Amino acid sequence: MKVRPNLSTDMKVIVTVHAKQRLHEERQRGIRVEDIVRAANQIPGSVPIATRFRGFVSLSGRTFDIVAKDIAQGRLVITVIGK
Repeated sequence: MKVRPNLSTDMKVIVTVHAKQRLHEERQRGIRVEDIVRAANQIPGSVPIATRFRGFVSLSGRTFDIVAKDIAQGRLVITVIGK
């Protein structure tokens, strides 16, 4: 059986100050930075332009979306949107 390496876990994830500040708002309550990093690592392939990815679930059960794009330093998470 051939095991496919998980290349996305090797990517550095950068969470912006804006995204971290949004975690203090009621709509994002229950979402942690670790949830955002895990979600960003689940996105396959490259993301050359800012794109919204939907349907992630935090460890607390809150559903959220992230807006991310790839830059030279890694994957940049621009914002988080709680449901």
